[in-house]
Amino acid sequence: MKGLCVVLAAAAIEAALVSSASAADPRYPDWPCEQPKVPQLSAAAMWDGPSIDDVGDAWRNDPKVSDLVGLVAARRTPMETAQKAVAEFLAEKPAEREQRAKELFAGAFETLNSERGEVMDGLERTARKEIELGGKIKSDVDELRKLQDQPTADQAKVKALADEIEWSTRIFEDRRKSIRYVCEVPATIEKRLFALARAIRQTGQ
Repeated sequence: MKGLCVVLAAAAIEAALVSSASAADPRYPDWPCEQPKVPQLSAAAMWDGPSIDDVGDAWRNDPKVSDLVGLVAARRTPMETAQKAVAEFLAEKPAEREQRAKELFAGAFETLNSERGEVMDGLERTARKEIELGGKIKSDVDELRKLQDQPTADQAKVKALADEIEWSTRIFEDRRKSIRYVCEVPATIEKRLFALARAIRQTGQ
């Protein structure tokens, strides 16, 4: 029974690797998601307010702005809470509202774009590990078949290798599930950034 499971696992892994390779964007061979890879977001695509090119690190140098950026950028912060915090902050100094809105958006954009990039880099690292592990499992299965074909096979070695393949296969499948879940995160971050940009722009005018 274990031998049959090993063979089926190897076939499933081979199919998964072929599927991943065929679905990959040729420009980004390590990208494991069905969603197209967009390496960097564009501030101009989500912000129709005054240019933030002159903001630089100003948002970091103002503790109140940097603290608020940390709050509203955190995905654990409900969007309603973030929007309320933005409105209260921008209402404090009406004369400086536009500049403070620019700094707040610049901070949110830099923070979330960086976080999104880290998630995407992690996905590609995990995908490379999956390919390496898949190759090792296939190699181990070939070795197991050779051992089993021997007239006087060492059953202890056969069992040890079969157990290793079974364990590696579990890791492979767990990573696949994790990748499918994490593939949704970049889009979630992007949606949050769009929502924050809209909230900041609407109350910062």
